[in-house]
Amino acid sequence: MSLFKSASLVSLLTLASRITGLVRELLIAATFGVSALTDAFNVAFRIPNLLRRLFAEGAFSQAFVPVLAATRAKEGDAATRVLIDRVATVMAWALLVTSVLGVLAAPWLVWAMAAGLKQNPEGFDAAVVLTRWMFPYIAFMSLVALAAGVLNTWRRFAVPAATPVLLNLSMIAAAWWGAPWLGQMGVQPIYALAIGVMLGGVLQLGVQLLALWQLGMLPRIGCSVGAVRSAWHHPGTQNILKLMLPALLGVSVAQISLLINTQIASHLVTGSVSWLTFADRLMEFPTALLGVALGVVLLPQLSAAQASDDTVAYSSLLDWGLRLVVLLAVPSAVALLTIAEPLVAVLYNYGAFTTHDVHQTSVALMGYGVGLLGLIAIKVLAPGFYARQDIKTPVRIAIVVLVLTQCMNLVLVPWLAHAGLALSIGLGALINAAWLLIGLIRRGAYQPSEGWWRFGLQVLAASALLAIYLLWASAQVSWVDGVHIGRRLLSLVLLLGGAVVVYFGVLMLAGVQLRQFMRK
Repeated sequence: MSLFKSASLVSLLTLASRITGLVRELLIAATFGVSALTDAFNVAFRIPNLLRRLFAEGAFSQAFVPVLAATRAKEGDAATRVLIDRVATVMAWALLVTSVLGVLAAPWLVWAMAAGLKQNPEGFDAAVVLTRWMFPYIAFMSLVALAAGVLNTWRRFAVPAATPVLLNLSMIAAAWWGAPWLGQMGVQPIYALAIGVMLGGVLQLGVQLLALWQLGMLPRIGCSVGAVRSAWHHPGTQNILKLMLPALLGVSVAQISLLINTQIASHLVTGSVSWLTFADRLMEFPTALLGVALGVVLLPQLSAAQASDDTVAYSSLLDWGLRLVVLLAVPSAVALLTIAEPLVAVLYNYGAFTTHDVHQTSVALMGYGVGLLGLIAIKVLAPGFYARQDIKTPVRIAIVVLVLTQCMNLVLVPWLAHAGLALSIGLGALINAAWLLIGLIRRGAYQPSEGWWRFGLQVLAASALLAIYLLWASAQVSWVDGVHIGRRLLSLVLLLGGAVVVYFGVLMLAGVQLRQFMRK
């Protein structure tokens, strides 16, 4: 299967995940609105998600996949099977201990994440209870990350990309049926969402373990002290741990930035945490459909090319990925900046989600949109370093960008409130991506192919005309309260359909050969 087809498959399955995720968020917004309790859930859910991104999908995946791909390329499947067993053994026991400690330390974790919730004692107490219920989710998702790393290395991309849908469906069921049922029993309905999260984690892990079993790579976890000691001292495990240390620092920088921003938002007006969360959910559409899909597909291929010392293939892979990023991320950013309010209104403006909430979420979405190109480009550029087992360079860059982001917060938050937090993240992402790109070029790892200047001008011209069209077309429709859902949805579909025709039509008239992206 070509890289384009692989990336397309991951994107389509990720689209299904994001659509069900939006249904989930729409249902939560309409059912619970924006309140201290929804802030409490968002904070509590962010704690295991932060650790998941920090350890599972972050430091662990960045270290595990290159070592796994190199082991398979150089030593074969038998040695790779031993590596998987050893790593799974160490991970399983570490996760058990972490989950117990996390449940016990829930009050301190909530305080560290959002001390401002103490302004509303009910919200803080609910966040602690929700954190205790959901913290073991990190264990399920860490094992899911291990399974996904194995499946992606074997180019079985479908299952890892599809399983997030199960989490969304579980939470939809929890909000639709679980919340009213708990309310009838006199229990706070928001707690149903925690049940949905845990059920989703169990289902995701179960499906991926089944896929590993069918592949013949189901991990065998050692239960004796001797087995754990042997797994710990395995060379592959030690190599992964060695690579994880700088990777952990690098991912920590991004999560520390998220932690600081959540802390700041919790001290702003009530609802700030939720507005940022709803905007972030919308940002997951372009970042996941393109950035995550490309990162998933490229990292094993880059690692294999690096292990084989094929510098031409390595540079070609990066060039293809970056061109695809520019082709699709620039118009997506234009859309977020020009039609943020229509997007938010169509998706969220129902039930308890008011017109004021639409506006506040829209300005946050626009702040994120400024840095969309950088946020997606990082997903291609950072694996370029990880595949070379150079994790220290992205870490150093991330640390400097963290400092710059917080300096921007000092200026932007007093002026733009919660939207300033989103804008600082967007600007920081652009700086980070540019720095990574310069680093790869200076090292000679990436040599841009010919035609970049012409391609860039073609994309900019098409995007400028796209912006004009979106501003004009969106002004013809009323998007907020009082407009029937069917009319709003149809208007948005027609608006986006027209945008696709305008953008790609102009590109083809300008001479861009779109088929070249499918041949990789």
